[in-house]
Amino acid sequence: MRQQNPVFIPGPTNIPDRLRAAMNVQTSDHRAPDFADSLQPLLQDLKQVFKTDDGQVFIFPGSGTGGWEASITNTLSTGDKVLIARYGMFSHRWIDLCQRHGLDVEVIECDWGTGAPADRFAARLAVDAGHTIKAVFATHNETATGVLSDIAAVRTAIDGSSHPAMLYVDCVSSLASMDFQMDAWGVDLAVSGSQKGFMLATGMAIVAASQKALASMETARCNRCYFDFRDMGTANNNGGYPYTPPIQLISGLRASLDMLFEEGLENVFARHFRIAEGVRVAVAAWGLRLCAESADLYSDSVSAIYVPEGFNSDELTNHAFNKYGVSFGVGLGEMAGKAFRIGHLGMLSEVLALSGIATIEMAMKDLDYPIELGVGVAAAQEYYRSTTTASA
Repeated sequence: MRQQNPVFIPGPTNIPDRLRAAMNVQTSDHRAPDFADSLQPLLQDLKQVFKTDDGQVFIFPGSGTGGWEASITNTLSTGDKVLIARYGMFSHRWIDLCQRHGLDVEVIECDWGTGAPADRFAARLAVDAGHTIKAVFATHNETATGVLSDIAAVRTAIDGSSHPAMLYVDCVSSLASMDFQMDAWGVDLAVSGSQKGFMLATGMAIVAASQKALASMETARCNRCYFDFRDMGTANNNGGYPYTPPIQLISGLRASLDMLFEEGLENVFARHFRIAEGVRVAVAAWGLRLCAESADLYSDSVSAIYVPEGFNSDELTNHAFNKYGVSFGVGLGEMAGKAFRIGHLGMLSEVLALSGIATIEMAMKDLDYPIELGVGVAAAQEYYRSTTTASA
């Protein structure tokens, strides 16, 4: 019965029965006309989620990390200089990937709990008179700390410096859960995956590239084969793939987009905000604090929460799993042992959120945390009952 409990990790997320059924399809011929007829509409509909008219979307078998690699290898060359801020585990991993591909990575170190430092990007770009920096990298939603960064401000920093650098954005744990505006924010490469806001199994890297990014393929010299934009784009234009596609996941993605559009993207974003606010008022009622340093940085897909001095967050998440059969996110990197995470994205409602709040509250009480049993649940209940969903 424990396998029926929802997970409260920030991905992979809970999969709706409708999408599980959509992925449970028999093998079909990916070279048949019906696959070709369905692929182009799928790619066009993904552009609505990225909010791009001019960009091109690619779906690679893989995870978000594969999408990172595709973005880098198709648009940059070994030795190219790039600018990245480290403010969480996933910006750290992107730095590592760039370094392994031989890029000249300049890192701006930031406190974990802060977001993309647009002002520091601007200052650095302003003195790059020779325009040696080819790209600026930012993580839209830092899953390790529960921080949402202002990507529009990063683009303003680049443009305000009259700098031609491209903007690469990791939106793995934000796309289809929170608003993302690729064209309006001037994003050149946006990387996501199937296992978070799209509510599917892991296995698809979903990447959107601007026309400027696509043009950079002409000079990019990084080695690439499996993740080649040109190969994928050519095959897609002919209704197929350059190799065997993940048919079952693509079937699930079609159903996922249908679900998102039926609810309405703006309603999806409002639902995530409302559920996240319920979690945040529970955290405040417990007397704990979020890793995100200010309200403007709060993520609506994951909350990272510091445990009190003298407690170990790993013991808490292990206890919640061992006693109650429910998974919560562990602390990553600098947050290890110091913070746990509540993922509240994808297939989630107020009722499911309350079950997660109640479970972690019981686990904290079991371990003698300085909280009063029920206060977090009550605070979230009061918030949910006194507010309404956007689609109600």
